[in-house]
Amino acid sequence: MPTNSASLALASSLKEAKWIYDPTLHTRRRRQHRLALLSLCPVPRRRQVLAPCKAYSGLGRGNGFNVIWRPHNGAPGDHFLELNVTVETLEFDVIPGSIPNRGLLQGDLFMSGIRYLQQISDVNVQVAGPSGSIPAGLHAEPGVWLNIPATTDPLVPASVARLASIPHGTTILAQGLASSVQGAPSIPAASITPFQAGNPASADPLPEQELANDTPETRTQAPGINGVDQAMLDNPNSVLNQALATETIASTIALNVSSDPTTPILGGGDANTAFLQGGPDGPNAVAARIDATFWLMTRQSQGEPDLLQYTQTVLLNFNGLSWPHVTVGNLTKLPAA
Repeated sequence: MPTNSASLALASSLKEAKWIYDPTLHTRRRRQHRLALLSLCPVPRRRQVLAPCKAYSGLGRGNGFNVIWRPHNGAPGDHFLELNVTVETLEFDVIPGSIPNRGLLQGDLFMSGIRYLQQISDVNVQVAGPSGSIPAGLHAEPGVWLNIPATTDPLVPASVARLASIPHGTTILAQGLASSVQGAPSIPAASITPFQAGNPASADPLPEQELANDTPETRTQAPGINGVDQAMLDNPNSVLNQALATETIASTIALNVSSDPTTPILGGGDANTAFLQGGPDGPNAVAARIDATFWLMTRQSQGEPDLLQYTQTVLLNFNGLSWPHVTVGNLTKLPAA
């Protein structure tokens, strides 16, 4: 049965596994297909320093899908649906030592963490690289994952948190819980249908969500949608389920986090630049909420987690609506070079 337990904080959840998650991102000469293997350490006890953890280089490849409703200034409307078939690189390294939070209402808190760098490119848009064309950069995100012990004031169980900085002008703190289950995860559907801000029940599909509809001025067109089918627009998480269809998964660890400060636990939030947040006339496109789940899976033939999948939904608010921005990824652990 799934469990939410203090023993399933981030580092221990990953069972001190050595990780490499790699899709392909060609960023520097001699660094094509680069990613990192991560060996995590358990949460340190009070005033205990984390033991040294090693990071390794490796090779690998992964893929994903990105859907974003962008605001549009001028005719023919207020929005544009951008679709991206992606390749991605995630690099991790351990933060040495403990991370102290000094307490007033309870004793000091000592966390552990890992730094990460996520880079995503669009395979259908090519730009000049050092030795030929390469996928165009789409997203770059430096951040930190934290492993947070249980607290007594406030009364919160052991948790995980993701701190991320997005160059568009948004920072997020998404906090939540770790859980485990035998076998593969049950991945719910994700919707890209806009709705009135604060009222998800008002969701009403738009013409751009049907690939058969002719919407050349308000949606990505070929060749930008090569590899996209209707099922991916109906449910972007279908990309994850399709990738799992041929895998036999022994066990799964899930990290479920949200910027909502009330769910799944206390803690979380986001901040936006003045341009995004807007003024008296409303926002240009404010990131109002972020929800994400990362699944770390161990295949039947492996002794430790070797697959990572994630889904993330960001609600971008503009012109009175919440516009779901959904990103999913399939990442594979590879042997050290």
